Amino acid sequence: MLTKILVNSGCVALLVGCTTPLYDVAIETPLTPKLDISKFQRVLIAGFVSGGTNEVNANQETARLLRSQLRRNSELQVIDSDVLPLLDIATDQFESSERGSASLQDNPTQRGGAPDGTNDDDLTGLIDGMTEETLESYETIFANIGYWRDLGEEYQDPLILTGTIYFSPHSRSGMVTREREVYDSFGRRRTVPIRTYRDREGFVLSPKFIFIDGATGITVYTEQHREEILYDASQNTPALSSYFELMDRMLPSVLNAFSTQSVQGSRTLFR
Repeated sequence: MLTKILVNSGCVALLVGCTTPLYDVAIETPLTPKLDISKFQRVLIAGFVSGGTNEVNANQETARLLRSQLRRNSELQVIDSDVLPLLDIATDQFESSERGSASLQDNPTQRGGAPDGTNDDDLTGLIDGMTEETLESYETIFANIGYWRDLGEEYQDPLILTGTIYFSPHSRSGMVTREREVYDSFGRRRTVPIRTYRDREGFVLSPKFIFIDGATGITVYTEQHREEILYDASQNTPALSSYFELMDRMLPSVLNAFSTQSVQGSRTLFR
């Protein structure tokens, strides 16, 4: 008899627990921002040293895209200015430093307007066909603190966004998995995976975004990405379309440097 009473009591307690109302509580967890921009009121998209292919003007397109996105997604005032031809500026700076170097008097073969690994005869074709290794040699411009400090003074000490952009055709061959429709003896359709050898062509986009304090000329943050997209060799996709598709993958990460974001969720609690 006692056992029966205890079992019944347990069932009643279980039923009461099951009828206890539940409610959701919204939870928002702030993410640590990549960059402290509290001291800045303005942002200057200065331009980019670009290389790879001339099918897309990566300098102009990247600056235009970032300005548009920041106007919608950042509280900073986006400065309207001409995009700087940083490739030419980097070349001029290299020429000046080389002319001022006493070592060149003993080694005249190193005179010229390009960093190590290039020569004057190649200058006209640097944008179209420039390798990533050659592009990296132009990054010395970002270490020129005086240049960026003077530029920042001209625009009232903004946060300066600059960097390098490498956008180039890319190809790869190999086995890929595709789905194929087949019919069984009863006429029923189904799909099966098959492995085939394919030639694929596309593009690779590798930008390095460099954030510079316009008041000091010092680099405060650097972020690098690399994405590629491949299509069947028979598919003719415009370079500009591929560029925007690849940039779309990177934009959330870049924009996160300009704002404090948070992860939203919910928890279910017993009342």
